[in-house]
Amino acid sequence: MLEKYLKENRIQHIHRVESWEEAIKLAASPLLEDGVISQGYIKAMLESVELNGPYIVLKESFALPHAKAGEYVNEVGLSLLVIDEPIDLKGNPVKVFLVLAAVDNSSHLEALSKISELLMNEEVYQKFLAGNLEEIKKILYKGAE
Repeated sequence: MLEKYLKENRIQHIHRVESWEEAIKLAASPLLEDGVISQGYIKAMLESVELNGPYIVLKESFALPHAKAGEYVNEVGLSLLVIDEPIDLKGNPVKVFLVLAAVDNSSHLEALSKISELLMNEEVYQKFLAGNLEEIKKILYKGAE
């Protein structure tokens, strides 16, 4: 189910970035390239964190950057960036950025529910943090075994 929204070309792994802003821009870039979002969505995500603080950090080392549903979004989509060296996001070290683009307030909920379920499994969560893209793809596309 997640492969519908998080296509393989939208999963990235890098060693380090200079800032959380750069991490969000890089994490969102596959969605921009695929036409899922426009540049305004990236700007809106950055502004939202500046305005509201690090609310996108859902779990230690894991952030879910997003902005208002429907604005600058053409279709539901997800993109993932895993960073070896944690980056400081307003006092929170983050290694995993999962960008969520939603067209409305409900069409993305099934995907969000599945991701939440996966992240609640500590073994699966540790695999995300380890950054092995093949393992992550197996988990996302086949589910936690």
